[in-house]
Amino acid sequence: MEKSETALKRPFTRWRAAGAHLLISACVAAAVLGVMLALWYPPPLFQAMGGSGLALILVGVDVVIGPALTLVVFRSGKPGLKFDLAAIAVFQLAALVYGCHIISLARPAFIVFVKDQFQIATVVELPPERLAAARYPQYRSPPWWGPVLVFGDWPKDFAEQQQLLFASLGGEDLQHFPRYYAPYEQGKDQILARAQPLSEVRRVEPVVAKVIDAWLARSGVEEQRLRYVRLRGRNAWVAVLIDRLTAEPVKMLVVEKV
Repeated sequence: MEKSETALKRPFTRWRAAGAHLLISACVAAAVLGVMLALWYPPPLFQAMGGSGLALILVGVDVVIGPALTLVVFRSGKPGLKFDLAAIAVFQLAALVYGCHIISLARPAFIVFVKDQFQIATVVELPPERLAAARYPQYRSPPWWGPVLVFGDWPKDFAEQQQLLFASLGGEDLQHFPRYYAPYEQGKDQILARAQPLSEVRRVEPVVAKVIDAWLARSGVEEQRLRYVRLRGRNAWVAVLIDRLTAEPVKMLVVEKV
């Protein structure tokens, strides 16, 4: 009994305070990051889009800074300690909001089928004026509940084709222009025409085929019902296996780093 009373009376040192702050901050950051990644970066887009770097931003600005400041300012019985801790909490909340904002800008907004592969358009790559020019109203704002699959309808007008060609010289392509977005199901026939049977993948892309075959062995899915389309991420290529009848994605597998 005496030992427990002594433990309760023991001063709350700066190390204990910083440790408690670190534990709380880590739990909050993990919860926020988990929700954002589940909604905005469904597997394997987290890996393909360099999500680990984005996670480090959130951890760095929130989990590390707050406890470090507590370690510096905390002293049991110090006058004005409550004000100092409140100021740290406000600063840490602002850092958390900033980190979430950065991650939200880098999140995939649309997965666009362009020519013969999927391309990702992030929020930061889609200025408001381009979104406003979208033909379909559902594409005039970035979705908040995960990336939306769309079909990139290549323009038939020669002048527009030339504009896209010039844009490609600056590193942009059709996925950066929502006015060419169309509902995914509208392009089903073109997508299936460009998709490859897995037998062809084994012949021309053996590295990709190895990854796909490993998944087929684990999943038990019949390969006859699948077709293959590539997806280019910021950090890695992804093999997208689509249904051969509906063109809907069945599985995405990270294949190799870009």
